[in-house]
Amino acid sequence: MKKYKFLVVTSITLFMLNGCTAGPNTQAGTAIGAASGAVLGGIIGGSGKDMAIGAVLGAAAGGAIGYNMDKQANDIARSLGTGVNNDPLAYLDPNQDLIVSNNGKYVKIMFRDKMMFNTGSDKLTNSASYKVSKVGQILKQYPQTIVETAGHTDKRGNYSYNMNLSKNRARSVADRLYSTGIANNSYITGCSYAKPLVDNSNEQNMALNRRVEIYLYPKSDVRVDACR
Repeated sequence: MKKYKFLVVTSITLFMLNGCTAGPNTQAGTAIGAASGAVLGGIIGGSGKDMAIGAVLGAAAGGAIGYNMDKQANDIARSLGTGVNNDPLAYLDPNQDLIVSNNGKYVKIMFRDKMMFNTGSDKLTNSASYKVSKVGQILKQYPQTIVETAGHTDKRGNYSYNMNLSKNRARSVADRLYSTGIANNSYITGCSYAKPLVDNSNEQNMALNRRVEIYLYPKSDVRVDACR
């Protein structure tokens, strides 16, 4: 029994150390997977041996998910000519028109409205169409990723008008993604002005709030409400 308990601890430690070399999400996924696998193994088999096997398999699965998220975020960022930026204040910088972030649960790509659509339009500009297609090309390598596109407006006009505009813009981005040939499960969400980044008190702030976001989820149970 002691031998197998030692193996559990060793397995978790080794996989966590391995995760450190591959990225923060790999480390987190490995640790969680190992712990969950160990508990499950103990419940099913009730022995140290079953816990050890569960830890090894769980750590491998958790590490793989984390690695895919890290790699996916980096691949997309490179294809768009940028890097992964997890600074929460980056969204408040008016010079940041494109942000790829990875919070450990999902990858998010934020496109500012001014680089995506003309005023009042839901038709992608040529530049935006090209950038979104680059994301689609990367997603071909990740067919299990769940995709959600969410549109956000400022507070000018009524809520209903902005809801339609935000959803139509999100749909335009989704349509361009899928025109590249991907077959990922997807959601399209319009948020109107329900989730501002800053108060809609002036033109600069309103420009920050107008955006389309692409969420990339490794599994359905980590999906968030994009409008809250």
